[in-house]
Amino acid sequence: MIIGEIRDGIVLDHITAGRCMEIYKVLHLDELDCTVAMIKNAESEKMGRKDIIKVGQVMDLDFDVLGYLDPGITVNIIRNGERVKREKLTLPRHIKGIIRCTNPRCITSSERGLVHEFKLTDPERRVYRCVYCESEAGRQE
Repeated sequence: MIIGEIRDGIVLDHITAGRCMEIYKVLHLDELDCTVAMIKNAESEKMGRKDIIKVGQVMDLDFDVLGYLDPGITVNIIRNGERVKREKLTLPRHIKGIIRCTNPRCITSSERGLVHEFKLTDPERRVYRCVYCESEAGRQE
């Protein structure tokens, strides 16, 4: 299979196999008016299998969202056919507005407009806790 070269755009590499559709939806890539290529279950020496997303335009990305969804992603920015930036993502220490607190007694349940905010408390298990009530958020696997 041959996927064309990107002149200006973004390549999301090292996505955990099977996760590219979730990332596609979260980033609203279906709303873009450019080429978007998804490669699912590509062979990888490092990972065994991986997914790759190529976007034919440079756009702003929320690295916290991507790092939360899949902390192993590598973001490559391409300009004039050359990689100008490479960013290896990790789990963000704080996240805002990405996940919601499910504790019905949390202030975020009663106060409209209050942004849901979580802090990373256990990186090994990928556990985030609400900064308001300390409830554990559901983990992304």
